[in-house]
Amino acid sequence: MLLAATHLPAHALPSFAEVRQEFRPSDTLILSREGEVLQRIRTDATVRRGQWVALADVSPALRTALVLSEDRRFWEHSGVDWRAVSSAAWGNLWNQKTRGASTLTMQLAGLLDGDWRQGPGGRSVTQKLGQAVAAQVLDRRWRKDQILEAYLNVVPFRGEIVGIDALSRTLFGKAPHGLDDREAAVAAALVRAPNARPQLVAQRACGVLRALQPAGAARADCEGLDLFATAALQRKAFDASEGIAPHAARRLLASRTGRADTVNSTLSAPLQRFATETLQRQLRELHGRHVEDGALVVLDNSSGEVLAWVGSSGSLSAAAEVDGVTAPRQAGSTLKPFLYAQAIAERRLTAASLLEDSSAQIPTASGLYIPQNYDRQFKGWISVRTALAASLNVPAVRTLVMVSPDAFHHQLRAVGLPLRETGGYYGYSLALGSAEVPLLGLANAYRTLANGGRFSPTSLTPVQRPPTFTAALDARAAFIVADILSDPNARARTFGTDSVLATRFWTAVKTGTSKDMRDNWAVGFSQRYTVGVWVGNAGGAPMWDVSGTSGAAPAWAAVMNFLHRRAPSRTPTPPSGLVQAQAQFGPQLEAMRREWFLQGTEQTSFAINSIANNDRRTWTSGQKHTQTGEMGPPGRILAPAPGTIVALDPDIPPHRQRLSFSAEGADLRWLMDGKPLARGPQAQWLPWPGRHVVQLTDAGGRVLDEVRIEVRGAGVRPAGKTPTGRKAD
Repeated sequence: MLLAATHLPAHALPSFAEVRQEFRPSDTLILSREGEVLQRIRTDATVRRGQWVALADVSPALRTALVLSEDRRFWEHSGVDWRAVSSAAWGNLWNQKTRGASTLTMQLAGLLDGDWRQGPGGRSVTQKLGQAVAAQVLDRRWRKDQILEAYLNVVPFRGEIVGIDALSRTLFGKAPHGLDDREAAVAAALVRAPNARPQLVAQRACGVLRALQPAGAARADCEGLDLFATAALQRKAFDASEGIAPHAARRLLASRTGRADTVNSTLSAPLQRFATETLQRQLRELHGRHVEDGALVVLDNSSGEVLAWVGSSGSLSAAAEVDGVTAPRQAGSTLKPFLYAQAIAERRLTAASLLEDSSAQIPTASGLYIPQNYDRQFKGWISVRTALAASLNVPAVRTLVMVSPDAFHHQLRAVGLPLRETGGYYGYSLALGSAEVPLLGLANAYRTLANGGRFSPTSLTPVQRPPTFTAALDARAAFIVADILSDPNARARTFGTDSVLATRFWTAVKTGTSKDMRDNWAVGFSQRYTVGVWVGNAGGAPMWDVSGTSGAAPAWAAVMNFLHRRAPSRTPTPPSGLVQAQAQFGPQLEAMRREWFLQGTEQTSFAINSIANNDRRTWTSGQKHTQTGEMGPPGRILAPAPGTIVALDPDIPPHRQRLSFSAEGADLRWLMDGKPLARGPQAQWLPWPGRHVVQLTDAGGRVLDEVRIEVRGAGVRPAGKTPTGRKAD
């Protein structure tokens, strides 16, 4: 009966293939589209178990050390070493201390079946007999190399560490195939005494190390083994996560419902490595300008698959865990292409339409909105093509007045941008990118432009079928905007003719800078790919002297060049419904050129007339005017209007923004908060945050007019001065 009770469970032992199949690492591997490991992430906190290691991938030193330490006649016996059993029984009879008789096969049987596992009080007679029977069954069914391989992968070593892969990587910082004699001796010593003190482990390892020496060789020197074992047992080299795509890996795991040893991704390993190195190199270049963080994403235009996902600058960042690909940041000028595309689609503008780039004060419910350009200069009348390519702010705001913030907000949502607030909340600042958007969403919106206005979601898992597109933008308007963004001559006024944005193949690109230089972007596309780059600081601190072409753009250009080192990028084919016509501009405006138009909107001449000049009054409707024939006071302030709220423009360095004051009258003096500011009917003031009183006086000091204004945003102190007027240290 006793033999029957032990025989039945033994026959239920799994096969080698079943043990291998049921093995579960404590980590999940994220694989690239090429099958390379991109990232390893620990997903089981209860145990530390690495990957299954084939016996051929275990160092010969360890294989030999384990057999010498645990089961010298492993290759000879049939699962039970009867000579060792007899020796142990004889020693027990005479109260002598002998080595245990448990073979590697018997130990493996105990690991595979809990019925034979040793408890706190040792094994019972029934368990010992059952373990012996199970070992013999294993030895008949499995090959010896399979027994040794399985044992090395499932044996507990120390604490939570199970299996040779986890042990090698944790204690020695290397793969199992690289273990030398000393490391193999320590590993073998831990099998017998997993939680022993380092001194005892070193003592046993010394015996194993000497057993490894060939016959006749000099006795192994164990000096220093104590220190080596102590250091190894304290080492934790097996990080919870390692690789080149940590943020994408977490995103993939968060989207899965079940557990898997490996997860396939759409990322390209060579591209991911290049993108990571490129971003880090660019951030090192910007380190002296107070730039610490960055992110980069590459999309396949046709499928929406994410080909590269670099969430941070890694070791260069104090917030490396923050994923810059999904974190919302102010978009800056990168939203302008969608604004002009909407205005063109609605036939409010054409690419050749003229917009006035001049000082504008737009009345709003909370005061006057006064946009400025990046260089604090106005270009006068310019075409839509120049306004977009050169990233001029005032024309963009004028265009948003035509479209309306609510309609533009709806358009941005249509291209997949998850705006948190309503169009009315952002107001006219939405034209300059006051809304916060994630890099992934912004890049996919540009991919929508690349696909002729068709939107589809992005994917980090391989796409099995072509994506389903939805119309988000007029295809003709999307083509015209892409043509503008690819035109180096059109962007020359701001970026020059030979900027980093110019590539040797066809690309369309836009840069952007957010409020107080906190975010810098470069997003653009070629025929096949869309690349988006963000640089800044995860904590929101402003950068120093970083422009659209010095911040994110160099990394964008480098990645685009890598993608097209052997692949061409051709100019898109225009959709139906477009015509190309010669456009001629008025004197001193722009050179004649061939321009794209929606069919029915084409015209050949673009000039300024008196009606257009008179229309400028609509932009200063909040100002005071003296009607012809009326006798006004001796002096009055025309601008700014009472109650004006000035928001410092996000795309302009604060020290380059000045507020223009104008008045009518003679022999005038300006006072700012009671202190002299300027003389004459015009004045310029460098804004400083806070509430201020602007006064106009005559030569005798009599106050003629007064307005109160408020400035919001970050300002710049006058050189050498503190906010209180005292000298700076």
